[in-house]
Amino acid sequence: MTSRLHPLLRDRRRRTLVAGSLAVTAALTLAGCGSSDPAPAGDSSGSSGSSAKTRTVDTANGKVEVPASPKRVVVLDSGELDSAITLGVRPVGATHSASEDAFPSYLPASETKDITPVGEIANASLESVAALEPDLILTSKVRDGERYDELSKIAPTVMTEATGSAWKENFQVHAEALGKQAEAKKVLATYDTQVAKVTEALGGKEKAAATDVNFVRFVEGAEIRIYGKQNYIGSLLADIGTGRPAITDKAKDGFSYDVSPEKIDLADADVIFTSTYGDPGKAGTTKTMNSGLWKGLKAARNDKVFKVDDRLWIAGIGYTAAGKILEEFETLMTK
Repeated sequence: MTSRLHPLLRDRRRRTLVAGSLAVTAALTLAGCGSSDPAPAGDSSGSSGSSAKTRTVDTANGKVEVPASPKRVVVLDSGELDSAITLGVRPVGATHSASEDAFPSYLPASETKDITPVGEIANASLESVAALEPDLILTSKVRDGERYDELSKIAPTVMTEATGSAWKENFQVHAEALGKQAEAKKVLATYDTQVAKVTEALGGKEKAAATDVNFVRFVEGAEIRIYGKQNYIGSLLADIGTGRPAITDKAKDGFSYDVSPEKIDLADADVIFTSTYGDPGKAGTTKTMNSGLWKGLKAARNDKVFKVDDRLWIAGIGYTAAGKILEEFETLMTK
């Protein structure tokens, strides 16, 4: 049986419900602000209306509901950190590499100085993450897939499938999660313009394609890696349009072809970029590059071997890193 209320009583009930709803909304808004003052993570782009409080993002774990405008973001890998900073978002917490306690130096110090470390990449402290009271967590399945449920209990967690060669696709997911799609379009346009500039500086597409470029990484505790095409730096070289030596086609899963110092001659190319992860002595960098085999490489004979920062060229994995790599690449290749 449906009850009938006097019109005045109906109006009074309506006003009471509206007032209560506004009070709850205000309380939730205040609770989400926290005590820090990071750069705002975006508007409610992609939502059904400007008043929406959440948005749905497609992730490696399915659809995840995230705040329309997250304020306390924690990132658990270097690619996610690069994405956030590139899009104008200062995370409240982030992981760092196992070899260093600091965040990548290529990122603006003004944007990383107030970020709280929450442990090493792929081994973040859940307690440290939770203590920051995040409203959004960004990471990948390859880093934290086994802890997805635990992370999701702390805050909505957006995971991409992997890192490395999928960095451009990952960036788009990060931008959507942060509500920064408009900013992302500008970032992509800037990148495309810079890539075209570098290719032109090499003499154009034909000359760039005729120049074989290799990237050799010395890793403490592992064999020497000749990087293939399915990785971050490989994608940058592909965008520039440089040639790649035939050895790169033998890279396992397209990632790297690993060799001992006695087979370093397989890395021969017109130009070789090198970096070192860990101690150069323990990684074999010094010994290998002083060997007769290395000195006999075409790139070495022609003074076309360039040592670069491993944390930028290999671990950066983002558009801010890419911009700096392209700038350095152009400078080294045209000097």
